[in-house]
Amino acid sequence: MDKYEMQDVADFYITTKREHAGTYRCQYQVQKPLKTSEKSDPVELVVTDLSFPPPGISLSPGGHVGTGTNITIRCWNKDYGATFLLHKDGCSAALQRQHPDEGGMATFTLFQVTPTDNGTYRCSYLIKGYFPLLSSPLGDNVTLEVTPTSAHPGAAVESHRNLVVAVAGGCAVAFVFIPLLIIFFLLTTRRCQRLRDKRHGAPPRRPEAVQLQAPCSDSDCLTYVELQAEPPQLVPWSSC
Repeated sequence: MDKYEMQDVADFYITTKREHAGTYRCQYQVQKPLKTSEKSDPVELVVTDLSFPPPGISLSPGGHVGTGTNITIRCWNKDYGATFLLHKDGCSAALQRQHPDEGGMATFTLFQVTPTDNGTYRCSYLIKGYFPLLSSPLGDNVTLEVTPTSAHPGAAVESHRNLVVAVAGGCAVAFVFIPLLIIFFLLTTRRCQRLRDKRHGAPPRRPEAVQLQAPCSDSDCLTYVELQAEPPQLVPWSSC
């Protein structure tokens, strides 16, 4: 075991044996004044012992599966397994840990898988009596292939039907309100035009003459009285 002193980084080299499996921490020492730091967070060194048999593995359902399927992976070794680890190729750390049942089998579940779960999976186990320090070699592999699931045809039909209903409803509302808006605009324009004519001194309509016949004093005399009808007074409105 070598170490480098008086540096910011120290490298320690170990030729691994069974007895080197364990938990490790680091700390450093300052010379002036002489002080020792607290211990670091722990790391585990798990040593693989090739003398132990690898675990068995199974995948259910197998073959190609659709997105959203729940996948079960089982690993087993009745004689030595204390804790089973599920590994995926390309990932440095184990995905899951499980204790086995009385028959020495551990069950892992991948819920609602997607194409990102595609890959090769293997198991190992931590050996009884050395837990969690000594591991079996990786066992055989199983391959998971997830295919994207297309949308249900009924969903597309229902979506199209809802779109047609929404468009038809919008058109019906437009046919009702557009004529009303046009009528309101015309009435408002006509009213404003009348008020503008009033302000600019446009000549009012000439009052019509009303002829009334008065009773005659004799048969040869007829008297007519002409009355002028006054136009109605308009109260000015507020400006348009």
